[in-house]
Amino acid sequence: MNYKETKQILLVFFITSTMMMTAMFSQAQQANPYFCCDSITYWTDQSQGLTVGLDTTNMIHNPDSMEVIWSVCNTTICYSGSGMYAFFGQIMTTDTIKVCYDVFLYESNLVETCSRCDSLVFDQNTYSWILFSMGNTTAIHEIKLNKVNDSRLYDMLGRELTKVKIGQMYIRNNKKYIMNVKN
Repeated sequence: MNYKETKQILLVFFITSTMMMTAMFSQAQQANPYFCCDSITYWTDQSQGLTVGLDTTNMIHNPDSMEVIWSVCNTTICYSGSGMYAFFGQIMTTDTIKVCYDVFLYESNLVETCSRCDSLVFDQNTYSWILFSMGNTTAIHEIKLNKVNDSRLYDMLGRELTKVKIGQMYIRNNKKYIMNVKN
C-alpha cells in the first residue's frame, strides 16, 4: 500500500466512524425525552374568585401525559386543585396570594417534575393579578402631614402647657426645647 491508498482508507474510516457516532448520538437523544419546565407558564382570571390555568403553548416537546397539582394560599389558609385549570372561589381581590403548581410530565416511563411558586397582588388599575414585589404595591398611599406652627407649648406626652418650669423639656412648633432660664 502506498501513501495515497493509506490516506484514502483513513479518510473513509473517519467518515464512517463520524456517521456512526452521529447516529448513536441521535438515538441516545430520542431515548431520553426532552421536557421544558422553563417554557411552562400559567395565567389567572378574576371573576368570582380566582381561576388559574396552565399554559403549555411554548413547550417544544409534548409529553405522553401530564398531571397538574395547584395550591393557592392567602394569609390564613391554602386551597388545592388539580388539572389544567382550577377554580378557587374563596380567593378575594383584597388578598395577597401565593400561587404554586407542580406539573408531572410523563414520557417513555420517565417522569419530570416542574414546580413554581409566585406571590401575587390584585392591581385595581389593570383589574388583574400581578407579581408582588416591593416596587408594585397597589393599596398604600402616603399620608400628608398638616404642619401647624401655632407657637403653643406641649409636654413630651403631647399635652398642652400654659407654663414651663426651669429644666423642663417641652415642644414648640415641632421642635424640642429645655427651659434653662426664667422667662
